[in-house]
Amino acid sequence: MRIDTLLAFVLASVVSIHPAQATSRVIARVNGGSVAINSICLSLACTVTQSIGDPDGQLFVITSTTADTQTLVSALSSLAAISDCEPDQLAHSAASTYTAPAALTDTATVNYFGVAVPHGYLSQPAVGLLRISDAQTTFGIQGSGTIAVIDTGIDVHHPALVGSLLPGYDFTRNQNGADETLDLNLSSPPSLGSPTAVGQAAIANLDQSTAAVVDGNGPYGYFGHGTMVAGVIHLAAPGAKILPFKVFGSDGTGYTSDILRAIYKSVQGNANIINMSFNLSSNSTEIRKAINYANAHNLICVAATGNSGENTVVYPAGLTNLVMGIASTDNSARLSSFSNYGSQMVWVGAPGEGIVTTYPYGTYAAAWGTSFSAPFAAGAAALLLQVSSQCNQSSAAGAMAHAQSTDPKLGNGALDFYQAVQAWRGMLGLQ
Repeated sequence: MRIDTLLAFVLASVVSIHPAQATSRVIARVNGGSVAINSICLSLACTVTQSIGDPDGQLFVITSTTADTQTLVSALSSLAAISDCEPDQLAHSAASTYTAPAALTDTATVNYFGVAVPHGYLSQPAVGLLRISDAQTTFGIQGSGTIAVIDTGIDVHHPALVGSLLPGYDFTRNQNGADETLDLNLSSPPSLGSPTAVGQAAIANLDQSTAAVVDGNGPYGYFGHGTMVAGVIHLAAPGAKILPFKVFGSDGTGYTSDILRAIYKSVQGNANIINMSFNLSSNSTEIRKAINYANAHNLICVAATGNSGENTVVYPAGLTNLVMGIASTDNSARLSSFSNYGSQMVWVGAPGEGIVTTYPYGTYAAAWGTSFSAPFAAGAAALLLQVSSQCNQSSAAGAMAHAQSTDPKLGNGALDFYQAVQAWRGMLGLQ
């Protein structure tokens, strides 16, 4: 079997907020549900665009073509029936590149739990640093449960992933499925060749520090993030199922309201874990409520801490006790120079430099950024779930806190799969 490989250099996960669009968008929580909000919008000349799908049926996206966002927020917030109102933030991204790791060109085919993958995918430094194989072999686990991936979608036909994927949903098109290759709108996929270093023309991004340089071919850019995240999850926990939710478009933009819809749908879809490889620079009351709701239904949540290299707090990683914020480490288990850090946000670190992972059209890429550190933690949580389905946010965080003490900026340390599983077994009283 021939495994095509693209050089993709990726740095991931900080959102920047852009100016108001021609149509103002806000998220409003209203007592009285659809009847009340429709009446309100009739009087304010705004439009109820959609229900977000919260369990109480009180959360809606409201738009206006006559009032700017802050005016619309103020007008709605002044009403007694509105308990919360905030802008529907729009996220966007920019790029940076790195040198391809040797593992990306190690394309000899090997078997990984019944799937043919390149040897470099399994032998890359991150696998040894995390002690993934040690945990899988010693404890006889491959991971279980369902991991919801809120991202740009996934190549649903990728040979390494197809056996692990569940039917997802595309919130950018409001339709079933989460195939990010639909964003290309090509009659046939690009022609792929052997790996070559290329320029920074084609970007697959989710936030202001994410880029994947592919082959310089314009139509082949602006996607890949979700497929890469899924590949990391599959490497860490090949026995887990992946539930893809496409919230971000091919240009890396997505609304808070669609993130909210995906979180609530994760609960409705019986997911066990949510991976959030994106950041919002400001807090969102409704994101907090949605994640708190997910935790209450025993979902484990992990999020990337972002890549501005600062001691700062971004969200949802900064929602302490609700989400595990995952920073990026280099191949010496030290904090990556680009990774955000800080005791108020970072729970543990995981490798995020030169990660070899899946990429659209059955190819593989090398990725940099906290976006690819977070899914390692999601995979670790899936291993914990196989030990006991009783694992929840608190117990998963407690188990993963048994980490390698390599850098004081990494919170509890560098993630160690073996130590995490061993600690969880100890909590359960297992030998």
